[in-house]
Amino acid sequence: MKQNYRFVIRYDGTRYYGWEHQPNTDMTIQGKLETVLARMTDQESELIGAGRTDAGVHAMAMIANAFLETDLSEEEIKDYCNRYLPEDIAVMEVVKAGPRFHSRYNALGKTYRYTCYVGREKPVFDRKYVWVLDAVPSLEKMRKAADILKGEHDLASFCSNPRMKKSTVRLVDSIEIERQDDYITFTYHGTGFLQHMVRILTGTLVEVGLGKRTPESMQELLDAKQRALAGITAPACGLCMIKVDYH
Repeated sequence: MKQNYRFVIRYDGTRYYGWEHQPNTDMTIQGKLETVLARMTDQESELIGAGRTDAGVHAMAMIANAFLETDLSEEEIKDYCNRYLPEDIAVMEVVKAGPRFHSRYNALGKTYRYTCYVGREKPVFDRKYVWVLDAVPSLEKMRKAADILKGEHDLASFCSNPRMKKSTVRLVDSIEIERQDDYITFTYHGTGFLQHMVRILTGTLVEVGLGKRTPESMQELLDAKQRALAGITAPACGLCMIKVDYH
C-alpha cells in the first residue's frame, strides 16, 4: 500500500530549467528527484512541489510530497535520495504524511528572499546567488514603495503571463528590505505568487531606489494592471524560496 511522504528539499537552481518538468530536457529539479525515487521503488511516482520555481531560482526548503510503496524507513529514503541525487540537490527531511496532505494545495503562505550585491569588488563566490547592482539604491525610497505594494491587490502589473486566466489578486503581507554590509535583501511573504512576480517586484523596487521612478507611482502600477508599465524582471540567480507555511 502506498504511503504519502513529505519531503523538505534544498537546491541550487543555477543549472536547472526550474522545478517543473519541461519538454526535451531532464534538467529539472522535479525530474531529477523522480528519477531517483523511481529507481528506489521500481515504479514511477509523481513528486508534487509546493511551488514551481523558475529556471535558475534556488530553494532552501521546498516542500514536496509523493505517494511511495517502499519498505524503507524515512531516514533510509532520505539517505538513498542523497546518495544518488546530483550534488546541487539535497533532501533535508522525509516524514510520513496523512493521505490528504498536498504540498501545494495545503500551503498557507510562502517566503521568498531576493539578494542584491552593491559592493565595489566582484562577489566571486556569491556570483551565482546575487544580482550585482552598479549603484546603491535608496532603502528609504524602496521601503516607501513597498508599503504601497503590501496588502491584498490585483498584481497583474507584476505578472509575466499575459494569458493568465485565473485571478491575479494576491496578498503580500510583508516586504522587508534590509542592508547588511554589501548585500541588500528583499524578503517577501504572501499567500501566493504569480509567475515572475517576486523578480518583477524586486526589479521595480530597485528602479525606485535608483530614482528611475517614484515610490508613489506604485499605486499607478497597481491600478494599471499592465506588465509593460512595471520595472525589469530581476535576474533569477538572486531569488531563493526560503519557507512554506502549513497548519
